[in-house]
Amino acid sequence: MRKNGLVIAIDGPAGVGKSTVGKAIAAQFGYGFINTGEMYRALAWKLLRDGIDISDEASVERVLRASKWDFVKGEGVALRTLIDGTDPGAALRSEAASKTSSAIAKQAAVRSLMKDMQRRLGSDGGIVMEGRDIGTAVFPDAELKIYLDASPQERAKRRVLQLEQEGYEADYDAILAGIIARDGNDSGRKLAPLKKAADSVVVDTSTLTLEQVTAELLTLVKQRCTRI
Repeated sequence: MRKNGLVIAIDGPAGVGKSTVGKAIAAQFGYGFINTGEMYRALAWKLLRDGIDISDEASVERVLRASKWDFVKGEGVALRTLIDGTDPGAALRSEAASKTSSAIAKQAAVRSLMKDMQRRLGSDGGIVMEGRDIGTAVFPDAELKIYLDASPQERAKRRVLQLEQEGYEADYDAILAGIIARDGNDSGRKLAPLKKAADSVVVDTSTLTLEQVTAELLTLVKQRCTRI
């Protein structure tokens, strides 16, 4: 057991409910929650804002190293990502930030520096961390590894519903195409690709509600806690 408890790694493609489930687990056990995708998106936001050529890997690395990173806990369990003292907020969810973050995540220096930062954040435990490579690259020694999955079609439906509930128009076909493309980028990259850790618990959420997934995983975490 680590100083503050377990490291719970949650991996999987976009739109499977990793953040919702992860926050519920963190709240139940008094843990912090980190969405590592926000770290890449925050860097992407800064690169876009400053007009940095993301194909220039040396420039991207320089920006990353020069940036001041803070992770602060607000009212909930999630740690907000601040870059140079700024919380980009809703800009992190923009399509531009999404595409840019996926592109820079393929770069060796970015991947290495982010992994080091994430390991420092979670090394003492008491953390639920979600992303694409947490159980395989960031915390291969995590006490519990979970891999959530769902069909691209189901994930696209969920995204459309989310956007419509927020008052935005949504194009199902465009969103589905984007999800399929993102899956290909994430699983096809050479560095820390999206994949299931050999010892992960795999849950397909396609036919389950988030409440059902959360309940199943909370039971799993409680069982794991009694064994450690």
